[in-house]
Amino acid sequence: MKTIKRFTASWCAPCKGLAMVIDSIETDIPIEVIDIDQNQEVAMKAGIRSVPTLIMYDGETEVKRNTGVMTEAQLTEWING
Repeated sequence: MKTIKRFTASWCAPCKGLAMVIDSIETDIPIEVIDIDQNQEVAMKAGIRSVPTLIMYDGETEVKRNTGVMTEAQLTEWING
């Protein structure tokens, strides 16, 4: 089963922009939000160096990753492509 982890931080303006884009699209893939300040170990294990970062997993295997803000079209393509 595919899942997406969205790594974010409360102080990150681009993260807030990406959150609005995510809220504007529809997807059947569950998206887990992870605050890197509150979950530093999880972020380090995932190799997060910058936020916002999205990682798509198929089970436990990383399928793809994107760092930075995307438009609705880019995000939809990233999820479905």
